[in-house]
Amino acid sequence: MAGCVITEECALAVSADRMWKVACSGEALQKACAAFIDTVVEEGDGGPGSVTTLMLSAAAAADAGGSSMKSRVVVRDHATRVLRNEILEGGKVSSQLKSQVTEVKLEAAGEGACVATFKVEYEKLDGSGALAPEDQAGLVGAYLGMLKAVEAYLIANPAEYA
Repeated sequence: MAGCVITEECALAVSADRMWKVACSGEALQKACAAFIDTVVEEGDGGPGSVTTLMLSAAAAADAGGSSMKSRVVVRDHATRVLRNEILEGGKVSSQLKSQVTEVKLEAAGEGACVATFKVEYEKLDGSGALAPEDQAGLVGAYLGMLKAVEAYLIANPAEYA
């Protein structure tokens, strides 16, 4: 995909295995992010081609600029803990984008900790280059916020997804 790439790293105080278990389960993701995800609908077996729709809470929908987010799995590699999704619809900046692909990679960083490397690749409809800095920050911030919500949930519930 031609276009722009934004990459961010986020240190998390839970193991990569526990984070991965939540990332690979719509039910677990909804549970961990209950404050802003009302329901998760999964179509497929979770592998490439599967489609996930997140129905957002009213507060999250207002921030996100829509009531749902729909994505298709491009890569789900359990060995390397890489999840790559094509965003099909949803989000404030989506109306400006021809395409958007997200990737998260979880790497162990000692006992009970990991580093999440998050990447967004996108191409604007008009081909004009990068989004405005505030739109880039909002795009990445929403995804990093989800990771931090999962981290907080797992810290508060140490027996879950162990």
